[in-house]
Amino acid sequence: MEHTTTPAGPPHVLIIVQNLPVPLDRRVWLECQALRAAGYDVSVICPKGPGDPARERIDGVRVFKYRPAPEASGALGYLVEFVYSWVRTALLSRKVWREQPFQLLQACNPPDTYWALARLWKRRGVRFVYDQHDLNPELFLSRFGEPTGRTSRAQLGLLRWLEWMTYRTADHVVSTNRSYQRVAMQRGRRSAADVTVVRSGPDTQTMRPVLPRPDAAPGGRHRLAYLGVMGPQDNVDVVLEVVHELVHVRGRSDVEAVLMGFGDCYDDLVRRSSELGLDDVVTFTGRVGLPVIAEQLSASAVGLCPDRKTPLNDVSTMNKTMEYMAYALPSVAFDLVETRVSGADACLYVASGDVMAFADAVERILDDPELRCRMARTARTRVSEELDWRPQAAAYVGVYDRLTGRDLQQIPRDAGVPDFVDVDSEEELTRFVLARGPLPPAQRDHALGA
Repeated sequence: MEHTTTPAGPPHVLIIVQNLPVPLDRRVWLECQALRAAGYDVSVICPKGPGDPARERIDGVRVFKYRPAPEASGALGYLVEFVYSWVRTALLSRKVWREQPFQLLQACNPPDTYWALARLWKRRGVRFVYDQHDLNPELFLSRFGEPTGRTSRAQLGLLRWLEWMTYRTADHVVSTNRSYQRVAMQRGRRSAADVTVVRSGPDTQTMRPVLPRPDAAPGGRHRLAYLGVMGPQDNVDVVLEVVHELVHVRGRSDVEAVLMGFGDCYDDLVRRSSELGLDDVVTFTGRVGLPVIAEQLSASAVGLCPDRKTPLNDVSTMNKTMEYMAYALPSVAFDLVETRVSGADACLYVASGDVMAFADAVERILDDPELRCRMARTARTRVSEELDWRPQAAAYVGVYDRLTGRDLQQIPRDAGVPDFVDVDSEEELTRFVLARGPLPPAQRDHALGA
């Protein structure tokens, strides 16, 4: 394969992601927008979502999509899925190259298989960035436990080898938090200069509380919210157990829940909700975009983080925690290392797997308006001042600027939208938080200082 020449126009970045379509994958979409704002050309290869076209251009980003593989089951099923997705991605990468050669290739795991494709393109001078979203060996241990047989040990060994080869191939590694960075430096033997932490913080200029529509009915219940993927490791069944405990065991008629997202467990969760008699108080939205997310989280009282403590979850950054915070939403979570790093005092933490304690913490927030307002202010302040995507975008673009020899780019800020809540006004934010669901007049007046 011949080497590429330096392009006359802006550098072109090809981003590969297999586990979610774009722009539904909000981290990848924020990365695309950051690169575009910094003057890069960007293309993406990803699987199709329901109803998605094979090709589209969104805000200047060219998106190439392939029909996803059939749902995998067992080791052979996952192998077929990986091979199918790898081949489809490789073919589409040649198509992207023919239309416009790219100088940089970014692969977002899982899986850790695209190092082999990167090695092919490196023969043409393409630089490879590894954006590590998950630790696949820890994911295996979280799902299946420590291997005891020859086959399971071989599977774990293969995952570690694939991760090692990805580390070795990468020109630079992007880690989502300090825990992942330590793994890259220790297990991957990469130097600190080769690993950049880019947290998956929300863009708090666009993800912020919105006022209810003028025609919206006043809330008669406290709304609990879940936002995220619904896979085996996400433990969304805990949300249903908590709602069942609050409604059917403790007799609360002022609680409802909305679950936003989809995944392998979606149908099972809908079925389980019916079995628990929660159809009247639990709403599944399926796949939704930012407008629905903004409306639902702005109308909710508590965000739920049901991820149990596992080798993967304990060291992973949960995007939903910070997205709840962006909407000034207090949350309850099982006590995980990286969730504490993100949430700090904006969350109440309980021992992993203790559903009763989880329900107690939810009730504590619902029944204490002063606590709810204090946590809401803490959440919004922390996420906007310490976890916002803007400084993360600068660090992310800086990786590409160093690889291409460009000067660091400034990431512009967007103008505000008039019907956003004035999060800088303590009085308005307090009023907004108290309007989420029912509150006795005496408590409302007391919380507002009347």
